[in-house]
Amino acid sequence: MQTILVTGGAGFIGSNFIHIALQNPNIRLINLDKLTYAGNLDSLKDVEHDFRYTFIQGDICDSNLVNDIFTQYQPDSIVHFAAESHVDRSIDGPGEFIRTNIQGTFTLLEGVRKYWREMDKEKQNQFRFLHISTDEVYGSLGDTGFFTEETPYAPNSPYSASKASSDHLVRAYYHTYGLPVLMTNCSNNYGPYQFPEKLIPLMILNALEGKALPIYGNGQNVRDWLYVEDHCQAILRVLEAGKPGEKYNIGGHNEKKNLDIVQILCKLLDEKQPRSDGKSYWEQITYVKDRPGHDMRYAIDASKIQKELGWVPAETFETGIVKTVEWYLNNLEWCRRVTDGSYRRERLGLVARGAGHEV
Repeated sequence: MQTILVTGGAGFIGSNFIHIALQNPNIRLINLDKLTYAGNLDSLKDVEHDFRYTFIQGDICDSNLVNDIFTQYQPDSIVHFAAESHVDRSIDGPGEFIRTNIQGTFTLLEGVRKYWREMDKEKQNQFRFLHISTDEVYGSLGDTGFFTEETPYAPNSPYSASKASSDHLVRAYYHTYGLPVLMTNCSNNYGPYQFPEKLIPLMILNALEGKALPIYGNGQNVRDWLYVEDHCQAILRVLEAGKPGEKYNIGGHNEKKNLDIVQILCKLLDEKQPRSDGKSYWEQITYVKDRPGHDMRYAIDASKIQKELGWVPAETFETGIVKTVEWYLNNLEWCRRVTDGSYRRERLGLVARGAGHEV
């Protein structure tokens, strides 16, 4: 049986990965998660009693804990999701992003290096460290073109800068120490179990509660959208067949303007859960001041993973967004529990460029 250590497995992508990975009866999972605001064990209720699943609450910055986990559980591979990931929060408080995303990744890599060095040769050759990252490290695109694995890094927010730093550390540990690392950079994920500070769940819940649907700037910013279960299948494929030292871009081929996303959500909600007054949810759309350093367009060229590993997304945006809306409508109690008072879907990230105060 293969043992995989998952960091950040109580978060959005991590919890979806655990659900999908445990469909393989030959996989055992160890989930290390600090349980910050965005990590919630409610997302893993259906696997908590599976004998192949173990949860450990802890911090990847805790080197003693990390080393103890390696000694006790002897993982065959590591999938490193754990990260602070919300751009607006990184604008308000970048320190935690530096600590978790850079220092945490460094602590993990140091522990892995020691653990890997002490393995026998056969296990060394089979071991993999898979680092999960974002397309935001590449910066902003113009109206045309795509991010490839060779695109230079140009991060524009504290979040993307911290992830770029962690990417460079992972790459360096391959070239310096020979550690068998893999790296993936994905486009915007959506789907079940996403904390409601991100665009799609935020808009769904605000709409249902009669609140404003705030659009940054003019809403013309473009993102490539990837259904989270497709992403998780891609991660499993990279873990299985990816070449050590390589990185793979993972995208959904679904470029959409932010305003279009919100309008699609309004249309679906009008159909599936109409307002009591008979009006459209479109009337709740409002426009707010743009985020500092808001990248205009992201788009992923995923041809490498398609050609070399044979992965393609199963969902179009049209099919995935219907599944997503239906999931949130059927799981409003989950949404209520994870929004526990520390976050009330207020706007974050209002620090003005060149200023040290909020506006």
